[in-house]
Amino acid sequence: MRESGRLSGMKRIYIASLAASALALSACSFSDAEAEEDGAPKQAASAENSSTDEKIGENFNDKEGYDDEQEASKPEATSKDGKLSVSLPEGVTQQMLGERTTQKIALQVMLDQSRHSPGVIDGLGGGNTDRAVRYYRMANDMGDSTKVDDELMNALYSDVGGDIFRTYTITQKDVSRPFEQTPDGFEAMSKVDKLGYQTPLEMLAERFHMDQDFLAALNPDADFGKVGTKLTIVSHGNRSFDSEIARIEVRKGEATVVGLDDAGKVLVSYPATIGSSRFPSPSGKMEVSALAMAPNYTFDPDSQKWGPDKTFILPPGPNNPVGGTWIDLGKDGYGIHGSPDPQLIAKTASHGCVRLTNWDVAELANAVNTGIPVEFV
Repeated sequence: MRESGRLSGMKRIYIASLAASALALSACSFSDAEAEEDGAPKQAASAENSSTDEKIGENFNDKEGYDDEQEASKPEATSKDGKLSVSLPEGVTQQMLGERTTQKIALQVMLDQSRHSPGVIDGLGGGNTDRAVRYYRMANDMGDSTKVDDELMNALYSDVGGDIFRTYTITQKDVSRPFEQTPDGFEAMSKVDKLGYQTPLEMLAERFHMDQDFLAALNPDADFGKVGTKLTIVSHGNRSFDSEIARIEVRKGEATVVGLDDAGKVLVSYPATIGSSRFPSPSGKMEVSALAMAPNYTFDPDSQKWGPDKTFILPPGPNNPVGGTWIDLGKDGYGIHGSPDPQLIAKTASHGCVRLTNWDVAELANAVNTGIPVEFV
């Protein structure tokens, strides 16, 4: 069964505008190469809601277009004699998948449905999938290991079921939004109204927690910009929690953010990009002070030793340098935020902040109270 539950008693402070307090976001937008370069910029930014009507994780909360629950619940994974087998949905062949395997796809999808995110579902696996396996095993008293065996696969199957694939039909709402290429450079980006999705494929892949290449491989003849196009997608997670997150730990050595309950039990874990050797993340304790839905990003030259000599305010959007959600930690401008490049999470570097996929940070922001402690360890 999928996990269910309800959070209660949440206290939230949504940022209407932090520009007046000159909140620094510690230049979280750069790649590993830029983070390590001599003289790389330390940047500042302010967070500001683009609209009081905007919801955290709006793209991930839109349920229109999904097949009905009865159709979606038909399992592709089944267990017999302790072995898990996975079938492909109609119209999908192994040749379409390339190097991806049904076992790896099932592993990532079931982890995504559990409370231990593998990051982007690409059907290939890697370090983020190994990290999620390790945390799932530890949470279920299966040892501190990244081993993928029958015990693990059957435990996941027992927890979340065998729903691996489902279908989605592209809606009018999906194609009605503007899609524009993200300009290069701060000045060009500051002149547009929103740093939104560049293509329907990008938007839909994020909604489904998928790699764009994987989504395209499952649907080689699809027109992702056409209303009524039926897609094969993975049955991605939509996690909720049986108890409230009481504390967050940013585990720098493991490239992981975890949410814990009052007893110290790990409720959820996410892969994360956490600082770099040149701009390391801090140590010690902070707390969640506010949340910014669709934050902007402001470059402030007065706090820099490098870069342009004027202020640039970059508009909100999922391709904003801090992604679609900002969790403010109320100290030295540090925060937990999204990313315009989900496939690079835990594989590049930041300038001290904590970067998650846009869907993982939206989930975390919807599951935390202001005032809960955040510790960098």
